[in-house]
Amino acid sequence: MKDRIRFNVGGKIFETTSTTLANAGRDTFFGAMFDDDWNLYSNYSGEYFIDRNPNCFGVLLDLLRTGELCIPPNVSEKLLYREAQFYGLTDHVRAAKWGPIDGNRLSLSRSIAGRAPGDGTAIRGGPDGGCCVAHGCMVHVYDWILDEHPPITLDYQIVNDVGWIDPENIVVSACERLGRGDGGMGLFNAENGELRHKFQISHENQIKSFTAGALSFSSSDSHIFSSCKGRSNEYGIGVWDSVTGKQIDFFYEPIGWSLGDADKLQWLNGSSCLLVATLFPRKDNCYISLLDLRVKRMVWSWSDIGAPVTVDGRRVRDAIAMEENGSICVVNEYEDLGFMDLRGSVGGGVRWSSRSRSRLMKGKMPDYEPCYPKLALHNGQLFSSMNDCISVFCGPDWMLTSRFRRSDGGSICDFSIGGDRLFALHSEENVFDVWETPPSQITL
Repeated sequence: MKDRIRFNVGGKIFETTSTTLANAGRDTFFGAMFDDDWNLYSNYSGEYFIDRNPNCFGVLLDLLRTGELCIPPNVSEKLLYREAQFYGLTDHVRAAKWGPIDGNRLSLSRSIAGRAPGDGTAIRGGPDGGCCVAHGCMVHVYDWILDEHPPITLDYQIVNDVGWIDPENIVVSACERLGRGDGGMGLFNAENGELRHKFQISHENQIKSFTAGALSFSSSDSHIFSSCKGRSNEYGIGVWDSVTGKQIDFFYEPIGWSLGDADKLQWLNGSSCLLVATLFPRKDNCYISLLDLRVKRMVWSWSDIGAPVTVDGRRVRDAIAMEENGSICVVNEYEDLGFMDLRGSVGGGVRWSSRSRSRLMKGKMPDYEPCYPKLALHNGQLFSSMNDCISVFCGPDWMLTSRFRRSDGGSICDFSIGGDRLFALHSEENVFDVWETPPSQITL
């Protein structure tokens, strides 16, 4: 039979068809066996020998046949994942284990205890399903199997923010130690923790020492953005090329509040603007603005200066721009959501919505100290953390549709979505949870 293919894997014979192997896709070990028209190369007869684990090969071959991942007891799950990486089938394995993020169907996969005492400060999901956790002067890095790589160590500089450029590279921003000139940012190898680039700021033809804060990234042109603070409290936004490490631009605001000592940056691809937000309680007042990099000026701004603080204390704790809706969503300490219209050069009022966790669960709050709520937007769903719970809002009116929580671990101090996983970092001993969406059932 012309379509039949035989493999000898570690001494064990397997037979399959070219149709099954074509399910692997072009950028895989098996895809390389086909020409551009998906015809099997015919200049070889007999069997293909592969010096790999035969038990894992059988599991992966069944995955290509059925789309389902069934791991027998005699096969190490970790070894199977390593073998999948060799054959270029990690995407197939992940798709069989969990599907695209759906906040209304998330299930707790596992919890991982912190590797150091004390609180973590930030968690960031990676594009391939791994994550990293900032803790003091270190960043703990986990791959998609959730094995920990050698940590990134900053020689006693405190980490302010961290983010993934791609599955292989992580950017870390840090405080400058007084008089040392060693703060700023670095690009590190995610696998071994080695420094690849150290980013510098040149302003008015001088190299400046600076503390780097909030980070954001533009995937379309490999740009990195960071809020920066100089020794004399000069504030600005730096822009670098992640490939070369070279500075591209620097937006300096000597008067200050519109750029500020930003807590949150968010790159908006559609408008080529950068959201810059300084939030309570780091500052007494909240400032949110959009920096248009094409015209190099602020094109939208909002502040709560002069706005009455209600008895509920509706101070903004986090903000996120929603380009498709032309609005910015903010959240206060009660998990009330507020919405501001981006159409116009100056922000108007905030339209508050009180469909919050605290309103619905009065008298049932946990005993431990609450953390400030955070926001995330993913595939048209809005996520908001509050204490030990994450709420999901959907639809044009952002109605509360579900929540999920874990009863131990303390309040959620940060959460992040990446690689079709949601990672939630708890305040006690930086334990973090991994939430996944079960794969859709295959119907026959």
